[in-house]
Amino acid sequence: MKILEHFNIDNTWTLFLDRDGVINELRRGDYVKNISEFIWVDGAIDAIVKWSNFFTRTIVVTNQQGIGKGLFTHEDVNKIHLYLSTEIEKRGGKIDAIFYAPNLTEENSPLRKPNTGMALQAKKLFPEIDFAKSLMIGDSISDMQFADGVGMQKILIEHHGYPIHFDSLKINGLKDLQ
Repeated sequence: MKILEHFNIDNTWTLFLDRDGVINELRRGDYVKNISEFIWVDGAIDAIVKWSNFFTRTIVVTNQQGIGKGLFTHEDVNKIHLYLSTEIEKRGGKIDAIFYAPNLTEENSPLRKPNTGMALQAKKLFPEIDFAKSLMIGDSISDMQFADGVGMQKILIEHHGYPIHFDSLKINGLKDLQ
């Protein structure tokens, strides 16, 4: 699959990525609470390095309700995100910003996906972002709803062993991007 042709993407676009299940392995029934629990999805580093050098901006947006549950702290998440960014940069790529929502699902925070608060934060930091020229890659319905909420194109990663029926392009992982 050639995503550039599929979406008519050029290097003025912004790439938005979910984290858990897209960049790092999903921990079913648990959370990535520290760097030792952060396991890269096969092929994710290479794909991010490649695509971050093509897209104008590469932004990570992730729900982290484990903070709201008291299972880990903002400091823990910031260490994980520094590790993620540093590993990408060591290989020649870039992550321009990482936004996360620490809120519990039931709080219905405007930051927490499927709400669009993290997209609006990115737009505030980088005013040149055009959501119509942005691509969201995620592995959940809330990721796809987040993209729809601001008019982004979207790709759904299907790897959880159950079908998600959503109007989006579907792949098995970042390593499938060409």
